[in-house]
Amino acid sequence: ALASYGPPSHLLRRFVGSLQSGGPSEADRSGAVDHLLPSEAGLWARLSDVDRRHAVAVARGVMDRLGEAERPVVAAALLHDAGKLASGLGTAGRVVATLVAAAVRPTTVASWSKVLGFRRRVADYLRHPEEGGALLAEAGSDPLTVAWAVEHHRPPHHWTVDRRVGEALAEADAD
Repeated sequence: ALASYGPPSHLLRRFVGSLQSGGPSEADRSGAVDHLLPSEAGLWARLSDVDRRHAVAVARGVMDRLGEAERPVVAAALLHDAGKLASGLGTAGRVVATLVAAAVRPTTVASWSKVLGFRRRVADYLRHPEEGGALLAEAGSDPLTVAWAVEHHRPPHHWTVDRRVGEALAEADAD
């Protein structure tokens, strides 16, 4: 399945945010790592500065909504986009991939998973939920953390995570 990236306003906010340089503050980085297994912290450290800043904001939003959230829930917030590592695309490539998702049939994009080069990277980016689930399962993440990576672009009726937790994660991701 290919990811749906939400309304244009969300995409525009994410794009503008991607133009800022630098990663999260040292305090934010340390706080994030405190909620992650060592294997998860390794994945999180590999995320781009933009993705780590976004992840910290999502984790904050989840904790604001749920209060003291369990470690796997905070890890889900911090690692929901881990699958973006598979594509290796930067901001410009991600913009192109998102436009491609809106313009090209999903079956065509899915077929690109079998080729090399930029089309493959676009397909990998658009499959980042599944890619992330696989990375997190390999890292030994809690089933909730893995499930949210896979499900975070799906409509609520396709979630397996607790509805209250899923709503908090989705709302924080959309902020």
